[in-house]
Amino acid sequence: ISIENQEEARPSGKEYITRCLSSSRKRYQYFQRLIRFREMDFEFALWQMLYLCVAPRKVTKVSYSFRKFSETKHQWARDDPAFLVLLAMALCISSIGFAIVLKLQIFGFIKFLLWVVFVDCVGVGLAIASLLWFITNKYLRERQSHGNEQSVEWLYSFDVHLNAFFPLLIVLHVVQMICMPSKDN
Repeated sequence: ISIENQEEARPSGKEYITRCLSSSRKRYQYFQRLIRFREMDFEFALWQMLYLCVAPRKVTKVSYSFRKFSETKHQWARDDPAFLVLLAMALCISSIGFAIVLKLQIFGFIKFLLWVVFVDCVGVGLAIASLLWFITNKYLRERQSHGNEQSVEWLYSFDVHLNAFFPLLIVLHVVQMICMPSKDN
Protein backbone atom coordinates (compact mmCIF):
# COMPACT_ATOMS: atom_id res chain seq x y z
CA ILE A 1 0.00 0.00 0.00
CA SER A 2 1.39 3.36 -0.95
CA ILE A 3 1.68 6.25 1.50
CA GLU A 4 -1.03 8.15 -0.36
CA ASN A 5 -3.50 5.26 0.00
CA GLN A 6 -2.68 4.92 3.69
CA GLU A 7 -3.45 8.60 4.27
CA GLU A 8 -6.77 8.28 2.44
CA ALA A 9 -7.75 5.24 4.54
CA ARG A 10 -6.78 6.91 7.82
CA PRO A 11 -9.74 8.42 9.66
CA SER A 12 -9.43 12.01 10.63
CA GLY A 13 -10.68 14.29 13.38
CA LYS A 14 -13.74 13.27 15.33
CA GLU A 15 -14.02 9.86 13.65
CA TYR A 16 -10.49 8.95 14.76
CA ILE A 17 -11.15 10.08 18.34
CA THR A 18 -14.37 8.05 18.44
CA ARG A 19 -12.55 4.91 17.27
CA CYS A 20 -9.81 5.40 19.83
CA LEU A 21 -12.13 5.34 22.84
CA SER A 22 -11.10 2.31 24.83
CA SER A 23 -13.61 -0.13 26.18
CA SER A 24 -12.93 1.09 29.70
CA ARG A 25 -13.77 4.65 28.63
CA LYS A 26 -17.03 3.43 27.03
CA ARG A 27 -17.90 1.51 30.21
CA TYR A 28 -17.26 4.64 32.24
CA GLN A 29 -19.54 6.69 29.96
CA TYR A 30 -22.24 4.01 30.12
CA PHE A 31 -22.28 3.83 33.90
CA GLN A 32 -22.03 7.63 34.15
CA ARG A 33 -25.26 7.88 32.11
CA LEU A 34 -27.10 5.85 34.77
CA ILE A 35 -27.95 9.05 36.62
CA ARG A 36 -29.26 10.97 33.60
CA PHE A 37 -32.84 9.72 33.48
CA ARG A 38 -34.10 12.43 31.13
CA GLU A 39 -31.70 11.30 28.40
CA MET A 40 -32.75 7.65 28.54
CA ASP A 41 -35.07 6.04 26.03
CA PHE A 42 -37.37 4.08 28.34
CA GLU A 43 -39.97 3.50 25.63
CA PHE A 44 -37.53 1.56 23.43
CA ALA A 45 -36.18 -0.34 26.46
CA LEU A 46 -39.73 -1.36 27.47
CA TRP A 47 -40.41 -2.45 23.89
CA GLN A 48 -37.27 -4.59 23.98
CA MET A 49 -38.27 -6.17 27.29
CA LEU A 50 -41.73 -7.05 26.01
CA TYR A 51 -40.44 -8.54 22.79
CA LEU A 52 -37.62 -10.47 24.52
CA CYS A 53 -40.40 -12.52 26.11
CA VAL A 54 -42.80 -12.61 23.15
CA ALA A 55 -40.63 -12.57 20.00
CA PRO A 56 -36.88 -12.43 20.72
CA ARG A 57 -35.98 -12.68 17.04
CA LYS A 58 -37.69 -9.34 16.41
CA VAL A 59 -35.52 -7.67 19.09
CA THR A 60 -32.42 -9.04 17.42
CA LYS A 61 -33.49 -7.79 13.99
CA VAL A 62 -34.44 -4.31 15.21
CA SER A 63 -31.35 -4.03 17.38
CA TYR A 64 -29.15 -5.12 14.47
CA SER A 65 -30.77 -2.55 12.16
CA PHE A 66 -30.47 0.17 14.80
CA ARG A 67 -26.86 -0.71 15.49
CA LYS A 68 -26.05 -0.70 11.77
CA PHE A 69 -27.53 2.80 11.76
CA SER A 70 -25.23 3.79 14.63
CA GLU A 71 -22.06 2.63 12.87
CA THR A 72 -20.92 6.24 12.99
CA LYS A 73 -20.31 5.67 16.69
CA HIS A 74 -18.27 2.56 15.90
CA GLN A 75 -19.95 0.51 18.58
CA TRP A 76 -22.51 -2.26 18.70
CA ALA A 77 -23.40 -1.95 22.35
CA ARG A 78 -26.30 0.05 23.70
CA ASP A 79 -25.08 3.42 24.87
CA ASP A 80 -28.36 4.01 26.72
CA PRO A 81 -28.58 2.35 30.17
CA ALA A 82 -32.41 2.57 30.25
CA PHE A 83 -32.68 -1.22 29.86
CA LEU A 84 -30.42 -1.76 32.89
CA VAL A 85 -32.42 0.77 34.95
CA LEU A 86 -35.73 -0.90 34.05
CA LEU A 87 -34.26 -4.33 34.76
CA ALA A 88 -33.10 -3.14 38.21
CA MET A 89 -36.59 -1.74 38.86
CA ALA A 90 -38.14 -5.07 37.81
CA LEU A 91 -35.76 -6.85 40.20
CA CYS A 92 -36.81 -4.50 43.01
CA ILE A 93 -40.52 -5.06 42.33
CA SER A 94 -40.12 -8.83 42.13
CA SER A 95 -38.07 -8.78 45.35
CA ILE A 96 -40.89 -6.92 47.09
CA GLY A 97 -43.24 -9.63 45.84
CA PHE A 98 -40.94 -12.36 47.18
CA ALA A 99 -40.68 -10.55 50.52
CA ILE A 100 -44.49 -10.51 50.77
CA VAL A 101 -44.92 -14.14 49.71
CA LEU A 102 -42.10 -15.39 51.95
CA LYS A 103 -43.06 -12.97 54.75
CA LEU A 104 -39.53 -11.66 55.08
CA GLN A 105 -38.67 -9.08 57.70
CA ILE A 106 -37.25 -5.73 56.53
CA PHE A 107 -33.63 -6.85 57.07
CA GLY A 108 -34.27 -10.08 55.17
CA PHE A 109 -35.88 -8.13 52.34
CA ILE A 110 -32.96 -5.68 52.07
CA LYS A 111 -30.44 -8.53 52.13
CA PHE A 112 -32.43 -10.41 49.45
CA LEU A 113 -32.78 -7.28 47.29
CA LEU A 114 -29.08 -6.43 47.45
CA TRP A 115 -28.17 -10.03 46.64
CA VAL A 116 -30.52 -10.22 43.65
CA VAL A 117 -29.47 -6.89 42.13
CA PHE A 118 -25.76 -6.75 42.88
CA VAL A 119 -24.79 -10.42 42.90
CA ASP A 120 -27.27 -12.29 40.71
CA CYS A 121 -27.68 -9.65 38.01
CA VAL A 122 -24.79 -7.20 37.99
CA GLY A 123 -21.99 -9.24 39.62
CA VAL A 124 -22.55 -12.46 37.72
CA GLY A 125 -23.22 -10.40 34.59
CA LEU A 126 -19.91 -8.57 34.90
CA ALA A 127 -18.07 -11.86 35.41
CA ILE A 128 -19.77 -13.70 32.54
CA ALA A 129 -19.57 -10.74 30.15
CA SER A 130 -15.88 -10.23 30.93
CA LEU A 131 -15.01 -13.92 30.55
CA LEU A 132 -16.89 -14.36 27.28
CA TRP A 133 -15.61 -11.01 25.95
CA PHE A 134 -12.03 -12.18 26.59
CA ILE A 135 -12.59 -15.64 25.06
CA THR A 136 -14.32 -14.17 22.01
CA ASN A 137 -11.63 -11.59 21.32
CA LYS A 138 -8.77 -13.97 22.05
CA TYR A 139 -9.89 -17.17 20.31
CA LEU A 140 -13.00 -16.67 18.16
CA ARG A 141 -12.16 -13.54 16.20
CA GLU A 142 -11.10 -13.80 12.57
CA ARG A 143 -7.78 -12.17 11.82
CA GLN A 144 -7.89 -9.79 8.87
CA SER A 145 -4.86 -9.04 6.75
CA HIS A 146 -6.23 -5.62 5.79
CA GLY A 147 -8.88 -3.17 6.88
CA ASN A 148 -10.10 -2.29 10.33
CA GLU A 149 -9.41 -4.76 13.08
CA GLN A 150 -12.75 -5.98 14.44
CA SER A 151 -13.32 -6.97 18.04
CA VAL A 152 -16.26 -7.62 20.33
CA GLU A 153 -16.94 -4.77 22.73
CA TRP A 154 -17.25 -5.50 26.42
CA LEU A 155 -20.49 -3.48 26.65
CA TYR A 156 -21.97 -5.59 23.86
CA SER A 157 -21.20 -8.71 25.90
CA PHE A 158 -22.91 -7.09 28.89
CA ASP A 159 -25.92 -6.22 26.69
CA VAL A 160 -26.22 -9.86 25.65
CA HIS A 161 -26.21 -10.84 29.34
CA LEU A 162 -28.94 -8.30 30.16
CA ASN A 163 -31.06 -9.47 27.22
CA ALA A 164 -30.75 -13.07 28.38
CA PHE A 165 -31.35 -12.21 32.04
CA PHE A 166 -34.74 -10.54 31.56
CA PRO A 167 -36.71 -13.63 30.35
CA LEU A 168 -35.01 -15.61 33.13
CA LEU A 169 -36.18 -12.96 35.61
CA ILE A 170 -39.74 -13.33 34.36
CA VAL A 171 -39.65 -17.11 34.78
CA LEU A 172 -37.80 -17.29 38.10
CA HIS A 173 -39.11 -14.19 39.84
CA VAL A 174 -42.62 -13.77 38.47
CA VAL A 175 -43.95 -17.15 37.33
CA GLN A 176 -42.28 -19.01 40.18
CA MET A 177 -43.55 -16.48 42.74
CA ILE A 178 -47.11 -16.81 41.43
CA CYS A 179 -46.95 -20.61 41.59
CA MET A 180 -45.31 -20.67 45.01
CA PRO A 181 -47.40 -21.32 48.10
CA SER A 182 -47.12 -18.66 50.79
CA LYS A 183 -44.85 -19.35 53.74
CA ASP A 184 -46.70 -20.05 56.99
CA ASN A 185 -44.95 -19.25 60.26
